Amino acid sequence: MKKVILSAALLGLFLVSCENDSPNIDDTVEDFQEVQIDMSDFSLYVDQDDIAGKSANSIEKCVSMKNLEYRLSKNKGLAKKMYDIEYNTRKAIALKNQGKGKPGGGNGGGGSTPTIFEGSITIPVVVNIIEQFSGQVTQNQINSQIRVLNEDFQNNNSNTVGVPSEFAGLVADVDVAFVLAGVNRVVNTKASWGTNDAMKIPSQGGIAPTDPSSNLNLWVCEIGGGILGYAQFPGGSEATDGVVIGTNFFGETNAGGIYGKGRTGTHEVGHWLNLRHIWGDGRCNRDDFVADTPSSDAPNYNCPSYPTVNCRTADMTMNYMDYVQDDCMYMFTAGQNDRMRALFVAGGPKESFVN
Repeated sequence: MKKVILSAALLGLFLVSCENDSPNIDDTVEDFQEVQIDMSDFSLYVDQDDIAGKSANSIEKCVSMKNLEYRLSKNKGLAKKMYDIEYNTRKAIALKNQGKGKPGGGNGGGGSTPTIFEGSITIPVVVNIIEQFSGQVTQNQINSQIRVLNEDFQNNNSNTVGVPSEFAGLVADVDVAFVLAGVNRVVNTKASWGTNDAMKIPSQGGIAPTDPSSNLNLWVCEIGGGILGYAQFPGGSEATDGVVIGTNFFGETNAGGIYGKGRTGTHEVGHWLNLRHIWGDGRCNRDDFVADTPSSDAPNYNCPSYPTVNCRTADMTMNYMDYVQDDCMYMFTAGQNDRMRALFVAGGPKESFVN
């Protein structure tokens, strides 16, 4: 099986550099001694066979990992930056679980220990629409996408009542509110924009992001190849920061079929907030870096029955970070909530959204 990996020598140098330069060690020596952070499982690269998954009808649901591979090839400092974000995320969660650190509203002073952000979070959303004719994407479609994001990130999805008892105690209210902050439109008859962020570049006919330090930018366009969407993980360039969603899969649309209920947006915003695919984009030994999600070795599609067993445990098929159809995904976990909220602490990559 062909793997997309750094050469052994380069990977060794990268890991040594990261371990020798882990963030904030000097000013949190006491906490570091008490909370050991294991980064041995962290990877930005996945097996080529797992870099994209397709359903039986050839819908390529999400290519966030493929876009990450592209971005890593263009930005040699990105791997180190993402390593540092992951290190701080794990440290914040470990300190929270041990009752250490300073509960955070994002206003910790110099040298304060990072921990999970507490309190409601409001994220302004700018929708950048590249349509093939004026009015192709309706205001109702835009409004429905914002509504679905709020339902899902505030645990108001009506389907959540169907969570199996095994997972019922893990369901999280992420307590994030999304508000529409603006809509930008251009007409461009280009048939396919691809996955290398051309839709974000004005010189290529796209739309530049609006102040990504304080807005979630969503691009709506014809991606091509049956792709539903993709997102940029925390740590990437502000010039490309945000989420891309295919026109038919943005908000509620009949054209999107089983993927036309707006939950491509939920899934991709999950990536934007540092969540991986729930199966870890690999086999049973590959992790999504969340303690309360079960191991799996592949995505699930359509609307699988419970239990669907892989890696000797029942898959959490109803999780927003799987690949099931929109009506059959309806939960984030408490561990995923912690992982997302760790981004908003003082010094975190999303701190500017809460300060």
